[in-house]
Amino acid sequence: MSAATIDASQRRAAKIIGLAYLLGMATAVFADVYVRGRLIVPDSAIETARNLLANETMWRLGIAGYLACMVSVAVLTAALYVVLERVDRSLAILATLLRVIEIAVGVVATLSSLEALRLLSGASYLQAFSTEQLQGLARLPISAYGTAINVSFVFLGCGSTAFSYLWLRSGYIPKPLAALGVIGSALLAIGAFAIVVLPQLAKTLSMLHMLPLGVFEVTLGFWLLIKGLREGISDGS
Repeated sequence: MSAATIDASQRRAAKIIGLAYLLGMATAVFADVYVRGRLIVPDSAIETARNLLANETMWRLGIAGYLACMVSVAVLTAALYVVLERVDRSLAILATLLRVIEIAVGVVATLSSLEALRLLSGASYLQAFSTEQLQGLARLPISAYGTAINVSFVFLGCGSTAFSYLWLRSGYIPKPLAALGVIGSALLAIGAFAIVVLPQLAKTLSMLHMLPLGVFEVTLGFWLLIKGLREGISDGS
């Protein structure tokens, strides 16, 4: 593709991308690091259940935060397509579909967080179970959430790799930043897939496979809000 002038819709979409990256990161950190990190006690269903009952509003705010994150990702994905589809429309469509799958898995995973509260609610139809049994059962959807989010990361990483490759080809942003996006996205996809196959790797990897993509998203978010897009497409091969 030869050099092309960036139109007004792309410039608007670029600002939306920058804002969506930063809002999505902030809401995800709030939901998964602050709320779940404070309330979930590893290897203790009883303490986790007590924390949820004592801090139900915070738990629900965490759920709302993650739903807001998914809305941000949906807006982000649409805006990314607007900016990058002229570089390679087929690849942009594939990247969009992968991110849509990520969103769908993430939203479904959120339902499990609500299910944990339902099991601890003390509803009459649950009286056949003892308190200890319900506390143990409530830990299952909490664990299912973590598994589902990791699966969503596989699609996030693959979709982000494709979009980052389009950034690299486009010349719209600095190439080192775009290259970081490709590498960081691929690391997330590979790491998340490896954890699906070998769950014991979760403790070994911790968040190392997520950090490069996180740095890319935050940096690109600020770059697009402050600098915007650079003119022209440098490589259409």
